[in-house]
Amino acid sequence: MAIPTPIAEAAALIGRLLLAGIFLHEAWSKLAGYAGALAYMQAYGVPGWLLPLAIAVELGCGVLIALGYHTRAAALILAVFCVATAVLFHTKFGDRNQLLHFEKDLAIAGAFLLVFAHGGGAWSLDGLRKRKRDRFVTIGKTARATRHSLLDRIRSRGYIRWSS
Repeated sequence: MAIPTPIAEAAALIGRLLLAGIFLHEAWSKLAGYAGALAYMQAYGVPGWLLPLAIAVELGCGVLIALGYHTRAAALILAVFCVATAVLFHTKFGDRNQLLHFEKDLAIAGAFLLVFAHGGGAWSLDGLRKRKRDRFVTIGKTARATRHSLLDRIRSRGYIRWSS
């Protein structure tokens, strides 16, 4: 059974917003508690100079996902980010909390791979751009078809003769 289009598009929008919300919140948390985030990263052997990059990825891609702009690229970047986070920070599988975070990060990466595969949906800036582009292509095809039809009618009535 197919899901009606408005419901599917609403689900895509809500899904994007929920996914983006995690990363926007985490970016804000890292900015607000920069020293603590830096210490946490360094405790796992991750160089501190990567923290601004992590914040930029979370903030920038989070905004792009929320808006649905360059959605596929942002989703792919965040999928890689989630896998890297799982591998770097959550590999103490004897600790149930670490295992849960590892699994959560992989599940979120899977969600982003779905967004990468299917795009942001019609209710996104990407969808809006596609609709505008498709409309102009359709207008161009219609104009060409009308022009060719008109030339064919003129030619068939003998007003224009093509020489070979």
